[in-house]
Amino acid sequence: MRILSITERTVPIQSEIQNAYIDFRKMTVSVVAVMTDVVREGRRVVGYGFNSNGRYGVGGIMRERFIPRLMHAPAEALVTDEGDNFDPHKIWDVLMAGEKPGGHGERSVVVGVLDMAMWDIVAKIEGKPLYRLLADRYREGQFDSAVFVYAAGGYYQPGKDVGALQQEVQEYLDHGYTKVKIKIGGPPLQEDLRRIEAVLKVVGDGQSLAVDANGRFDLKRAIAYADALTPYNLFWYEEAGDPLNYALQAALSQYYPHPMATGENLFSLQDARNLVRYAGLHPNQDFLQFDCALSYGLVEYLRILAMLGDHGWSTRRVIPHGGHQMSLHLAAGLGLGGNESYPGVFWPFGGFADSYAVEGGYVRLPDTPGIGFECKAELYRLLASLSE
Repeated sequence: MRILSITERTVPIQSEIQNAYIDFRKMTVSVVAVMTDVVREGRRVVGYGFNSNGRYGVGGIMRERFIPRLMHAPAEALVTDEGDNFDPHKIWDVLMAGEKPGGHGERSVVVGVLDMAMWDIVAKIEGKPLYRLLADRYREGQFDSAVFVYAAGGYYQPGKDVGALQQEVQEYLDHGYTKVKIKIGGPPLQEDLRRIEAVLKVVGDGQSLAVDANGRFDLKRAIAYADALTPYNLFWYEEAGDPLNYALQAALSQYYPHPMATGENLFSLQDARNLVRYAGLHPNQDFLQFDCALSYGLVEYLRILAMLGDHGWSTRRVIPHGGHQMSLHLAAGLGLGGNESYPGVFWPFGGFADSYAVEGGYVRLPDTPGIGFECKAELYRLLASLSE
């Protein structure tokens, strides 16, 4: 059982949208295809992976350091002790060999991309969708048949007025979503409040709306927004300040009485542990948004979930960032609280299986072995082009 080749490519996901910090006109993503010598149902098993939006492609260090480690490793270092499948935990150790602790930056994205491809392979070899494999291994076979998803949109765009924002949100509701998220922090507070109130007229109440500042605020501005947002009783107030500024988050928790959310830009077990230790978050109220595709993959995510349990957090308070199928499988198989969704943006990476619509805020997963990229036609055309 061997890896025959790993093909990597950097592809654009340009979009004329902005949040409070960046625009996405030059955003890129790394995609990989990992080809094995294993054959199932007459076809060679190939695993695919990519990183989430918000971090650029990482092809340079992937080619220079991480792919060579996998390709040069002895076969027994990559497979289970029984030799009947690849072992993602052993592979993680191979990828991280020679890497010093700390500095959880671009390399966490590299490992996340390759880890995704390997779990796709492992599930295909077992003939199971990934969520069922995870449920069998880690939850005594229990899985969620449908996963809560919310529509993440409301970006700033040239010429996009309040009316266009309302129309966008209405389209999300028409497509089956019950909760939506919009951006804040780009314009002055009063303009953001006008946008929020316009959206509330469409969704009906604050519990159907979340807002995301993308780390834009210092403490003074974060508190000003907290005071203004409190009467709306929103679903959550997300990432007010720099994600590593735990003191800001802890101070903000003294002002804001409703749920907050953060974690999408923390990429390691160590950073996640510091967040729950020092950021003043409430395990019975707040939400954590770690993204396995950016944070060393599912192997590290399992460690994060175990740590959260030790600190009194339920997995149901975890709703991953990214809006992709990998996180959807984690949510279903590991009992998470839901998953982000990006209808209409970051195409073709965002979204789920083509034939499964969102119904009442929930989406089901196909029984296709692996992560199910094959059930998302436009994305699969791109991924399959790497292994042709």
